[in-house]
Amino acid sequence: MTLAYIPSPSTGVLHLGPIPLRGYAFCIIIGVFVAVWLGNKRWIARGGKPGTVADIAVWAVPFGLVGGRLYHVITDYQLYFGEGRDWVDAFKIWEGGLGIWGAIALGAVGAWIGCRLRGIPLPAWADALAPGIAIAQAFGRWGNWFNQELYGRPTDLPWALKISEGPNRVAGLYHPTFLYESLWCLGVAALVIWADRRFRLGHGRAFALYVAAYCSGRVWIEYMRVDEAHHILGVRLNVWTAIVVFILAVVYFVLSAKLRPGREEVVEPEPSGGSGDTAGSDRDGADAAKPAADAKTEPEGSAGADAAKPAGDGAEAPASADAARPEADKAEAKPVGLTKGPEADKS
Repeated sequence: MTLAYIPSPSTGVLHLGPIPLRGYAFCIIIGVFVAVWLGNKRWIARGGKPGTVADIAVWAVPFGLVGGRLYHVITDYQLYFGEGRDWVDAFKIWEGGLGIWGAIALGAVGAWIGCRLRGIPLPAWADALAPGIAIAQAFGRWGNWFNQELYGRPTDLPWALKISEGPNRVAGLYHPTFLYESLWCLGVAALVIWADRRFRLGHGRAFALYVAAYCSGRVWIEYMRVDEAHHILGVRLNVWTAIVVFILAVVYFVLSAKLRPGREEVVEPEPSGGSGDTAGSDRDGADAAKPAADAKTEPEGSAGADAAKPAGDGAEAPASADAARPEADKAEAKPVGLTKGPEADKS
């Protein structure tokens, strides 16, 4: 007799009057908020502006939800379009069923649109958000716990998950694969944060590390699951997907390190007409102020010194100095024909 196990909630929905509060939806929403919060902190640390991550997430999140649902419906179409099934259920996302592969793929399209509108490189934004996405997945897997889905093979371990009788499930104790994946995702987030600080990953390599690390864990977790799934050569479809995506992530990581080593110096360029123009106007103002400043820095006795300078030096002598000079000096003129005097200019 098993004395310890993880209980499952009797229901995944609480009703606040006529409003249903679904545990699955809450887990997804909490995960998104945590991902954006952490991504914003990492973006600012990289030199970006506050709020940019959230602005781009407005594009990425809806695209990701649609992509995740599409992947699930396409790969498990028999659940919605088979005999005795209602195709309308394909739109009931709150009942569970989001494929991370489709969510990341289509979410990246939305993020690309948002980055293009802001003039930001998508790889840099993805690097900032990578550990947050892993944490969001960790929260999202608890939504499967509320729905009593995606569990593993039967087990009598102390941390076995108790599943009650219901549609498409048999009561019993099973491996809590939702918990395994949740903990694995937290480990992936910690790995990416550490590696990013240690090696200063850039140009999408932090995101590639997240993808590769997640896929490596998804392979062995997927082998433990007993829910219905399509198989290719006797292997679950999601296992093949994880292997292919893992290889692509590793190839990108290696090639990126060779072609674009280091990290981006600027992740969010200043918009045209921004601080750069302001700086230019400041410089103009400073240049305009130079003559006045230079004049103020001359000693008070410089007026007397200027008065003593010969007229040929280009400095005008004060009127008092001219009055003090002998009449003979004032009458002294330069030889005619050598220098054109003021009277000649007037003619």
